[in-house]
Amino acid sequence: MSSALLVMDYQNSIVERLGTEEGLAAATAAVSAARERGIPVVFVRVAFRPGAPEVASANKMFSGMRGRAASQTPDASEVHAAFGVGDDDLVVTKLRVSAFAGSDLEVLLRGLEVRDLVLAGIATSGVVLSTVRQAADLDFGLTVLSDACVDADPEVHRVLVEKVFPRQAEVRTTAEWTASL
Repeated sequence: MSSALLVMDYQNSIVERLGTEEGLAAATAAVSAARERGIPVVFVRVAFRPGAPEVASANKMFSGMRGRAASQTPDASEVHAAFGVGDDDLVVTKLRVSAFAGSDLEVLLRGLEVRDLVLAGIATSGVVLSTVRQAADLDFGLTVLSDACVDADPEVHRVLVEKVFPRQAEVRTTAEWTASL
């Protein structure tokens, strides 16, 4: 295998808060295209043990998880049903913002002999940015699907996909990527 599609943080609780119909449609189209062409699909989600003991109180992004964890439904961290996660799909659980942080993603990708990653995710300024930076440092080739990434702040999304990501990744729409396969 040379490439894999990473679909990051498209899980129920995050899609409900930050997702858009357009982003979800683009991400599901990317998954369909990857499956049709035998490209591995890896869904990455963030989840913690009950009570979130993995989260330090000093962690600004995740420290509120301890309080919210008790009120979340059991399926809050599950991959959104729109993707129809199948037996051939891989699901990786991470413990921080980057898809690599606290997960076995790098080991899995090396085992699959993946050299190039195609990224879709929520949020552009969170998991996508962190994963682009770390994956580039790990020498992966990178493509970011601009329309399959979503951020609460459209201007931040624009700056990242137009100015920041192109320094380390190809930035394409899902349609452009699919046409290139």
